Amino acid sequence: MKFNCCSRRSVSVLPFLLIPALLFASSISAQDVMDQVEHKYADSDGVSIHYAKMGSGPLMVFIHGFPDFWYSWRHQMAGLADQYTVAALDTRGYNLSDKPGGEANYDMTLLTADVAAVIRAEGESSAVVVGHDWGGGIAWSFAAAYPQMTERLIIMNLPHIKGLQRELASMGQQHSNSQYARNFQQPDSHENISPAGLAMALSQGDDALREIYLAAFENSSTESMMNYYRRNYPREPYVGGPWAELPRIQAPVLQFHGLNDTALLAPALNNTWEELEQDWTLVTIPGVGHWPHHEKPDMVTNMMRAWLSLHE
Repeated sequence: MKFNCCSRRSVSVLPFLLIPALLFASSISAQDVMDQVEHKYADSDGVSIHYAKMGSGPLMVFIHGFPDFWYSWRHQMAGLADQYTVAALDTRGYNLSDKPGGEANYDMTLLTADVAAVIRAEGESSAVVVGHDWGGGIAWSFAAAYPQMTERLIIMNLPHIKGLQRELASMGQQHSNSQYARNFQQPDSHENISPAGLAMALSQGDDALREIYLAAFENSSTESMMNYYRRNYPREPYVGGPWAELPRIQAPVLQFHGLNDTALLAPALNNTWEELEQDWTLVTIPGVGHWPHHEKPDMVTNMMRAWLSLHE
């Protein structure tokens, strides 16, 4: 697998010698997060967006992907709440947020407006924005559309959308591996998804975690979940469209990518710097799949802390 490596905005290497001095043994465990957070709501043009908040300091907003909910970020919230106000959304359609009907209500312009609504609900004008999977797509799009509200950008396992669209257009391995997304775009796809099945997949044999996810997914809309794909996932012939018009990212970017991800392949990372105005720190993780913040939570949290300290 070949990666481009050189550019005037080339991949930066975090000084790993700094990391030991920056590690923090949080007094809050990930298991405690459920009981520690304050539950709040933001109004996004009449749609209620739930988010869980804890900690103090500069605002950091977390955006989950499919299938997930705010609790996806429990490890990072526990590890960073000593220095940051951490606020994790339930994106529209999920858990305690509103679930408006219709594909049009899941347009990316509305999903990014939901993030802006949370930032404003906290009385802030900007935040560090963190996203995974669809949350990564929202985060990339938010940073492009709201540069003045994006202090720094952290992405997990979602290549820049232009890179993904490029790989899809090549009709190679990424196109083959994205058949699931084309299936999700079908009108009846939500009928084939169950909260129990999603909870089982996310819990990885942990019965207590399965019950937490099951409760959240039973309170979610599988049709809404599929509307993210129907409305926003690139379609053939994978040229032009709204993604092609995405402005360059103005904020510094930290990006994690588990190299065992079979849904979003690493070649889409190539040439990401062409879409960026500032530095890009890329952390590729061998042996890790689509969920680096779950599979390597301490590494991800500590890397976030170290990188953020260098971009204060």
